[in-house]
Amino acid sequence: MTITASQVQELRQRTGVGMMECKRALEEADGELEKAIDLLRSRGQAKAAKAAGRATREGRVEAYIHLGGKIGVLIEVDCETDFVAKTDDFRELTRSLAMQVAATNPVAVSREGIDPTLVEREKEIYRQQARETGKPDEIVEKIAAGKLEKWYQDVCLIDQAYIKDPDRKVSDVVTEAVQRLGENIVVRRFTRYEVGA
Repeated sequence: MTITASQVQELRQRTGVGMMECKRALEEADGELEKAIDLLRSRGQAKAAKAAGRATREGRVEAYIHLGGKIGVLIEVDCETDFVAKTDDFRELTRSLAMQVAATNPVAVSREGIDPTLVEREKEIYRQQARETGKPDEIVEKIAAGKLEKWYQDVCLIDQAYIKDPDRKVSDVVTEAVQRLGENIVVRRFTRYEVGA
């Protein structure tokens, strides 16, 4: 099957992956765009998993001030080398993540960063809500667990839907950047400031 340049370009625009890798994925997928996207995503996750254990001692702190100066964000995103930290791609990633924090006001970078007492308090609220509907205890726990999962998607930066493309999570965006840049990338911490809050 012949893969056209326009097919490669479309796949590249949708995934951010290099031209040759897009072409190979399209060839493997017999020209099916969605199948090629799935192939690239699985490879990206494998690359990210391999890179995950590597030390991240470089990176950048990005400052973002929302229009009107009412909200400000400082975010630290780390990578392995100074070379990658200075690339436009990495800068764009850090800026996008800072904008995400400004727009969504997460509590923590990941689940591990949330105070366990806050998690338990939320879960108890969900249990109580389920009990009030007269559900049996085993169903109450399942309902509470499901609602807690949804809560994590709201309050954990990495689990949130990406504001620029709600079909992807922030973790997908970071994984794709790892694939493109070939280095481990870690969102280390952030601080969000809001006037009057």
